[in-house]
Amino acid sequence: MAFEPSTGAAGARMGMLAGRAFEGVASVLRFVVVVAGTFLGLLAITFFIGRVVPIDPVLSVVGDRATQEVYEAARQAMGLDRPLIVQFFAYVGDVLTGDLGMSISTGRPVVDDLARVFPATLEMATIGIIIGIVLGVPMGVVAATHQGSWIDQVIRVLGLLGYSVPAFWLGLVGLAVFYAGLGWVAGPGRVDIFYDGLLDPVTGLYLVDSVIAGEWDIFWNALDHLMLPASILGFFSLAYIARMTRSFMLDQLGQEYVTTARVKGVSERRVIWRHAFYPIRIQLITVIGLSYAALLEGSVMIETVFSWPGIGNYLTTALLTADMNAVLGATLVIGAVFIMINKISDVLYRILDPRARR
Repeated sequence: MAFEPSTGAAGARMGMLAGRAFEGVASVLRFVVVVAGTFLGLLAITFFIGRVVPIDPVLSVVGDRATQEVYEAARQAMGLDRPLIVQFFAYVGDVLTGDLGMSISTGRPVVDDLARVFPATLEMATIGIIIGIVLGVPMGVVAATHQGSWIDQVIRVLGLLGYSVPAFWLGLVGLAVFYAGLGWVAGPGRVDIFYDGLLDPVTGLYLVDSVIAGEWDIFWNALDHLMLPASILGFFSLAYIARMTRSFMLDQLGQEYVTTARVKGVSERRVIWRHAFYPIRIQLITVIGLSYAALLEGSVMIETVFSWPGIGNYLTTALLTADMNAVLGATLVIGAVFIMINKISDVLYRILDPRARR
């Protein structure tokens, strides 16, 4: 006689599946609520910063020689005569519909400007974080496994330089040595002037768009311009990642299970990469995520030195011209990037560490 599962067992199985489905839906809802709440807080911060800074957005539009009648008319047209709470809700509504206002500097919608400049920063920061990961993680492991040796001292000094050397100074030195002196890399800008405007933007990333278009001359020229600023950003991320990797590894190498593995005769390579490094990969996700976010928002000096048309350069120009719509829009994008990267890191953390799901 064939075995037939009892009704009770089938019901229990269905109940278990329903419970898991409910937990999954609840987790997604919690994620959405947290992201929405964080983004609303970011909107509030950017809005009130725009209202307390000692810059009059009306004067930025009409000029300081405008009559009082013109000033009041512009103030009413911009909605600044309404109560602050009404202005805030109007601001939230505009942002949610993709309206960040018009830029005084460029005369274009801020959304269009940010869509044009953000890919430049994203491209440079992405190459920089790749350099930081590829070099920083192995350097941190080597420093930890050779604690107190000259290799450890050299890596620690490099990490200290990454924390202490000003970005603009390192950028100027890099241009003077590798561009003006040795001629190993191209100069400021994303491409040479005779390539400017020849590439139809698809993603805004020159390396990707040039490959899509099959324009290999532009690809190599863009890469030539990108390597020096990206390497400098990579050096700063490398310093942080190597330092944190070294700290995490030293903690793991002192654990009893690592000593037990060595006593059992496990190869040193397996002890390092399997027993010691494997547990810290979860912590490194957070470190790398924070480092990547910092490169995306902290590249202002590098973009200024290298005339890189990214969001940092755009934000600097907006601040100098009192273009508050552009300032708030750029600040909002940078904050949203921080939120997104933080949440992606949290999701990866939960995937790699089952204990975090409980």
